[in-house]
Amino acid sequence: MRDAVTGLIGSYDLAGQYLDRNAVDELRSYFNTGTARVQAAGAINSNAAAIVKESGRQLFAQLPELIQPGGNAYTTRRYAACLRDMDYYLRYATYALVAGNTDVLDERVLNGLRETYNSLQVPIGPTIRGIQIMKEMVKEQVAAAGIEDADFIDQPFDYMTRELSEEDI
Repeated sequence: MRDAVTGLIGSYDLAGQYLDRNAVDELRSYFNTGTARVQAAGAINSNAAAIVKESGRQLFAQLPELIQPGGNAYTTRRYAACLRDMDYYLRYATYALVAGNTDVLDERVLNGLRETYNSLQVPIGPTIRGIQIMKEMVKEQVAAAGIEDADFIDQPFDYMTRELSEEDI
């Protein structure tokens, strides 16, 4: 797992270049948001169970067919598995927020997800919708915690959504 700093330095090292103005600006931006990233992670951590529970409630209210007989979240076991997966996405999104880098999402969430969901016949659309609901809830929690200029919140959630949408699951 890499963070914004090691990722940036690694790319310049591979190219055999010194850090230029763009690199320095990128590092400055990352460090300027560091405190807010850690505070956002704290807000998420202290409310994670509620975020997952409410996101699940909203998802199933929007897509009730998921919890009806034959739906992918029908039965207590499948419902619990869906909430477990949402918790998993939220936890890794939090790691990516702090790191300022989405590599952890590729390494721990997205790689292999396609094969797993295909084998279980899990539709990707509701997964994407659940991730977006969690993003909105996290933004509300972060705002309620008084964290300003939290544009970085969107990055990991939108990245997962984009990557999952591009995959033929």
